[in-house]
Amino acid sequence: MQPTFLISHLNSGGLITNYSCSSRCRHCLYRCSPEWPNDYIDELTCRQNLATAKELGCRSMHIGGGEPVLNRRKLLRVIELFQEEDVVLDYVETNSSWYKDHKSACDLLTDLHRRGLDTLLISISPFHNEFIPFDRVNGVIKACKTTGMRVFLWIDDFYEELNSRDGSRCYDLQNYDAQYLQKLPQRYWTSPGGRALNFLGEHLGRIPLARILRVHAGGCSELEMVDHFHLDLYGNYVPGLCSGLSIRRDDLGASLDPEVYPMVTLLRKHGIRTFLEMACKKYDFQPRESYANKCDLCFDIRRYFVIECGMRTFELQPVYHYVEASSDE
Repeated sequence: MQPTFLISHLNSGGLITNYSCSSRCRHCLYRCSPEWPNDYIDELTCRQNLATAKELGCRSMHIGGGEPVLNRRKLLRVIELFQEEDVVLDYVETNSSWYKDHKSACDLLTDLHRRGLDTLLISISPFHNEFIPFDRVNGVIKACKTTGMRVFLWIDDFYEELNSRDGSRCYDLQNYDAQYLQKLPQRYWTSPGGRALNFLGEHLGRIPLARILRVHAGGCSELEMVDHFHLDLYGNYVPGLCSGLSIRRDDLGASLDPEVYPMVTLLRKHGIRTFLEMACKKYDFQPRESYANKCDLCFDIRRYFVIECGMRTFELQPVYHYVEASSDE
């Protein structure tokens, strides 16, 4: 008998508190933006997510989004829940868009620190700089130094480059030359999913469909990746950072039923070729001639299921991920 798909252990990951964001970055794995519903993780879901991660071997997690600081009161409570559930909080991610002045920033960081946060991951890249003036980033860094908050710059390789410009304004990526944009995804360790698929296709080119199917003949083993997993505010586990695909948190730790998870198990066992064949034969999907990569093809099929076919299944969650994708086009 063929082994079934099973997530039996989790190594390191993050808690997605919200998908709403002050920015609409072109690299964003989850297509976060200001247009997302203003939902934030509730206490019960947070506790259950942390408990499940701990039961499966993960003793520490980070907090990300979206922009977690958009709801400061709820973020403070989430940080407290990490301590109550005995899960180490590695860091909180932020894009610094919330910065107004030094005093208010220090007040917030002091509150975060008192609740149990030791490290702030500050996002630094040209992707973010399209929406956030670098003066705000520097303001948050300075406030961290004042309050004793540790700083994790992601990625610090961009700091001097962005700091050398007018920090009061944003810089559109269209102002960069083609060679710079081609190197940017690798420099930022961009994951091939979400809004990044559009960026990769536009600046690195697209691959003929036949070649994608020839190169990727086997199952999608990355669905089993557990070294940087995410659990979100709706109780979804994102397999292999494949945004828009989900496994219910409560189904982790046991073999997945192929009848309950037909798409996830098909992709893991047989891969993109069989997934495409199923979509064409059963749902009349018509693929494009070329894609950025196999993930781009996979997402195009799933978007078709949700938007064009009106499919609603907990495997394709959150639905707004696909709605947002349609607005990106």
